[in-house]
Amino acid sequence: MTGYDRSRQTGRGRDPDMILEALGSAVLGLALALIAAYRLPHRLPARPLVLSTGVAGALFGDFVTHTALGSAATWLSLLGAAVISAASLSLLLRPAGRLRRSATA
Repeated sequence: MTGYDRSRQTGRGRDPDMILEALGSAVLGLALALIAAYRLPHRLPARPLVLSTGVAGALFGDFVTHTALGSAATWLSLLGAAVISAASLSLLLRPAGRLRRSATA
């Protein structure tokens, strides 16, 4: 079965489980971004960029995981959302100190 199984849809073609899954992943991404912004403010860019990257990464991770695995396990989709959100946030990190140049360069 895929995530687009018509037998699980209710009413006008909307699946409330998918909406709750998307909201849950967005909240999870926002929480990860807030934690990162609180713990590493000196190594991250502006806070709005960090927060939007966390949410967008979580939604993309949920989409990819849900597409790959289907709607069988919601917790796996949330795990995929957390992994992709953390990976997206890690791309924003700046080096902690000055970059050292080697003697041979």
